[in-house]
Amino acid sequence: MMELGKYTQSVLTAYGVSVVAIVGLIVQSLWRNARARAALNRQEQSTKGGRDAR
Repeated sequence: MMELGKYTQSVLTAYGVSVVAIVGLIVQSLWRNARARAALNRQEQSTKGGRDAR
């Protein structure tokens, strides 16, 4: 590990916060992507259902 001296706690805390923020953004992106795909699938199914009924 790097020798950080008296700044060790501050630097490691900043790294930790950064990792948590990045992981949170990835999870949020995946969650929103899943919601958007589900909404698109529902829209496509309702559109296909409407065409078949005509």
